[in-house]
Amino acid sequence: MIGAKLKIALLYDLWNEDPVAAAAKEEAGATRKPHKKVKAIKKEKTDREEIFEALQKLGHEPSFFELDGRPASLHSLSRCDADLVFNLTESFDGDDTKEMNVVAYVDLLGLRYTGAGPHAIFMSQDKAIAKKIFAFHGIRTPFFATSYRGRIEHAHDISFPLIVKPSWEDGSIGIDAGSVVKNIKEMMERIEYIQDEFDSPALIEEYIEGREIYAGILGSYERTQVLPLVELDLSRLPEGTPRIASYDVKFEKNTEAYKLTKSAIAENLDEVTRKRLEDTALAAYRALKLRDYGRIDMRLAPNGDVYVIEANPNPWLASRQEFAMAAKASGMTYVELIGSIVDLAMSRYLNANLVNAAAMH
Repeated sequence: MIGAKLKIALLYDLWNEDPVAAAAKEEAGATRKPHKKVKAIKKEKTDREEIFEALQKLGHEPSFFELDGRPASLHSLSRCDADLVFNLTESFDGDDTKEMNVVAYVDLLGLRYTGAGPHAIFMSQDKAIAKKIFAFHGIRTPFFATSYRGRIEHAHDISFPLIVKPSWEDGSIGIDAGSVVKNIKEMMERIEYIQDEFDSPALIEEYIEGREIYAGILGSYERTQVLPLVELDLSRLPEGTPRIASYDVKFEKNTEAYKLTKSAIAENLDEVTRKRLEDTALAAYRALKLRDYGRIDMRLAPNGDVYVIEANPNPWLASRQEFAMAAKASGMTYVELIGSIVDLAMSRYLNANLVNAAAMH
């Protein structure tokens, strides 16, 4: 079916911001607060419209499908007759911990879709679990512990400075200049903030000084391609500001941190270091069972050690962002990138059908 004209539904999430509905939900016992609103609003004007246009140029029939947080939108999705769902969801009703539930629901419906499955999203989103999996596979990651409502789980002995962030969030949510702590008092204050603001365990992680390197990967299982490495240059941040990819750095366009940082294809990497970064990224991608496309965020320490910070299934596909930047550096146009993701997803389902058919005979 690859190469054929496909009906493709671009699945994305928005949610009802009506204050009366929000108050009713809070009274009913909802504890988590939606923290992706700013990012979602910015993204709705970029990636899904660009992907829609790219799919049209590829000869497909794209359409938009919105999950608005109501059960009715899930019922509508059950009647979707698209050949493929291009999954752009990051939450349900503003709760990003339910991202995996949306994908699991699409799985239950038997719909074909792009990107990571529910288990990969769960393992990637819970940073503590991801780090334990990395350690099992011999992938270097910063030593860490977790803390939640008085319960502390020590994975390693750790020493200051530390970075404290939500264990269950992504997109740099909950990460700012105060995330890097230098003593017990600062650490305890930050843990309390994470628990109160996000109702999430706090991930207490050793702070790794070094270069922030991103590896975009296309493919599934053994057939994978590491795109040219991208570096988020944090060197121009003001003196005393932690060199971290905070929420301001990534999304707040009016802040000094945003204006002083930029992403570009990584330079000044010798071949040995480049290969170490690529091999580490591939190992992390496969350990968490990511597929079709993903991004691995790493730190390159001054001594050459590579640390995996986190994995991002279904990363942001806006044409000016890091993943598309890396694809362009590899020689792919934006339209070709979107076409590759569609082809990779369809190949998975076609191959699965062939395997099932062979097993029946």
